[in-house]
Amino acid sequence: MVVHDRVVLFMLTGSSCSGKTTAAHACTTITGLVVHDFDEVGVPSCADLVWRQRATADWIGRAIDYQSRGLDLLLTGQSPLGEILTSPSARALDGIAVCLLDVKDRERLHRLDARDPGRWDLDAKRSFIQWARWHREHAADPQSRPEVITAGGWAAMRWDRWTTWTSSDPRWHTAVIDTTSQPTTDTGAEIQRWVAGGRAANASARLALAAGWDHSDQSRGRR
Repeated sequence: MVVHDRVVLFMLTGSSCSGKTTAAHACTTITGLVVHDFDEVGVPSCADLVWRQRATADWIGRAIDYQSRGLDLLLTGQSPLGEILTSPSARALDGIAVCLLDVKDRERLHRLDARDPGRWDLDAKRSFIQWARWHREHAADPQSRPEVITAGGWAAMRWDRWTTWTSSDPRWHTAVIDTTSQPTTDTGAEIQRWVAGGRAANASARLALAAGWDHSDQSRGRR
């Protein structure tokens, strides 16, 4: 297996039914990249904000282990950029890249009904939609309702790492792919290109969130 000197944690995030699992499957044959789903660890019935943030920290620990072996990790889940950066061990990562897979609200509801017929009541569906809308806001602007993830969060999180950033900070970067009317093969190909681009940027020290992002000036990551 080919390994790399500088590796990346690729986080493929988004609310339910964005197409994350299917898109990630297209990357399973990429050399030097391991693919995992966040929920592989098991999701308890009492899972909440603190649970997700603690589990995110565990996954970052696994990413660091893969990093020691020269392997990139592509992780699918619902952790947004702010939770990745704030996780206690995030500064030990060689590079971080986040991509939001999104879908129009109406299509998300259609997919939820098709995937889980009769499972979700109206309030639950509204929660999925609200979470998706917040993901869009957060991807564009770190100052957009940060309390959604900071209020009542895990005490070990280091929110001070980014809560003073603005949308103009080049380190605040989440790629966004809308899968609403896109064939799954096209989405998979886009994710493959995103991974290739992130690897190339990190190898040449152009990745927005390359090692040292937490104490770099705002010129880091400009293209």
